[in-house]
Amino acid sequence: MRRSAGTVAAMSLDARTIDARSITVAGLVVGATGIAVLWASGVEFPVAVPPGIVILLAGAVFVALARWRWAPAVGSFLGLFVTVGFAISPTGWDNLTGQHGASVAAGQAIQLAGVLTAVVAGIAATRAGYRQHPSPTPNGRAAHR
Repeated sequence: MRRSAGTVAAMSLDARTIDARSITVAGLVVGATGIAVLWASGVEFPVAVPPGIVILLAGAVFVALARWRWAPAVGSFLGLFVTVGFAISPTGWDNLTGQHGASVAAGQAIQLAGVLTAVVAGIAATRAGYRQHPSPTPNGRAAHR
């Protein structure tokens, strides 16, 4: 079977979208794992189960299963939300620098690595998804840019 250059480019772009989407999901799961390490290390949370774990895991499931091209942007938003929460938290930087123990520092580092990965990969996956699917013109046909 012979393939045109356009077909090969489309396949390559689709592979990048899937990879970036998968990396977004992985970043959210790693972020949730970091929160679990913080919890296991004795960091107190406002409720029995840290809400960040539930939110990040729900976001990971959504990004993994939703086929909309904007779905990875949800992962980016969640990663950014947790990152901003870390930055404005009165204990975030102290946790990261080890002032509350090595296990807390490890959990905070794992969380940040995961959510920052989700931010970057989610943006890449969303951009690739929009490049892959041109927006329709008023006559209903796809515009080629």
